[in-house]
Amino acid sequence: MIKSVLIFNQLGKPRLIKFYEQLDTSQQQDLLRSIHAQVAKRPDTQCNFLECARSINGTDTRIIYRHYATLYFVFVTDLSESELGILDLIQVFVEALDQVFEKVCELDLIFHFDEVSYILAEVVMAGMVIETSLAEITRAVAEARRMARPEAEPTRLNIASLRRGFG
Repeated sequence: MIKSVLIFNQLGKPRLIKFYEQLDTSQQQDLLRSIHAQVAKRPDTQCNFLECARSINGTDTRIIYRHYATLYFVFVTDLSESELGILDLIQVFVEALDQVFEKVCELDLIFHFDEVSYILAEVVMAGMVIETSLAEITRAVAEARRMARPEAEPTRLNIASLRRGFG
């Protein structure tokens, strides 16, 4: 099970935090700081998963992450999840972001937080992977965007505009 999804920059500023288990805010902040400290000091040539130094709610956890440009995409899972499967899931998530935002950058995550959260919800819900097809994810996001756009109001003709047209 996926326990949390974290996206933060190289300085440790969170850009997206999603916990699928109940933790109070101080525990979430401590966990974010400790994961950033562990992940940021690792060179890109090292393995992308490591055992978490502390447990969450009494269960052992694993940190699986990818470093893209200035952002770290981190999934915290229990030991039953496949490391390579989660790495592939991170890749699908980033590719979906890249297709939706056309060359995604950190500012897209900041200014379009709602869309990023929606994309994540299309991929993971309640700590379980629900969709891995990039085409289905982008189709759902395009549909949500289409539904969110306000429909143009039909123009109303009034008597004065009709008289001008005939006169």
